[in-house]
Amino acid sequence: MDVALAAGGAWTDPACPVARTVDLIGDRWSLLIIRDAMDGATTFTEFHQRLGIARNILADRLRKLVEHGILDKSATADGRRHTYRLTAAGQDLFTAIVALRQWGERHAFAPDEPHSVLVDGRGRKLPELHPLDQDGAPLSAEASHVRKTA
Repeated sequence: MDVALAAGGAWTDPACPVARTVDLIGDRWSLLIIRDAMDGATTFTEFHQRLGIARNILADRLRKLVEHGILDKSATADGRRHTYRLTAAGQDLFTAIVALRQWGERHAFAPDEPHSVLVDGRGRKLPELHPLDQDGAPLSAEASHVRKTA
């Protein structure tokens, strides 16, 4: 897939995968739309009701997510509405969404403050995500670095 920013936009940092990802999906509303799509929302109305987002902003973010291959848009049987579903690229963001959620659980709530919990198909809380090196050992920011390309 050829990935480019719409409307002649420029990449923040063309050689950095993190910067490109943030350019594509890094705003608040896009991430929350992706989160809600993972939780079963499929229609404009469902996203609007769940998020309380202004209709024009929702329409813009849905359009951009479709343009960038994160969501697929299809007409309903009557042709009057559309449904949105995560593409393979959108589904591939699951690990990133879980990582953001787990960071939030650790750092965005007081110790006893209630919050939602993500569970697996059997109702069990997901284990903490931790990067591992090629040998399976835990990896930290201090033990890794970015290799720049030419």
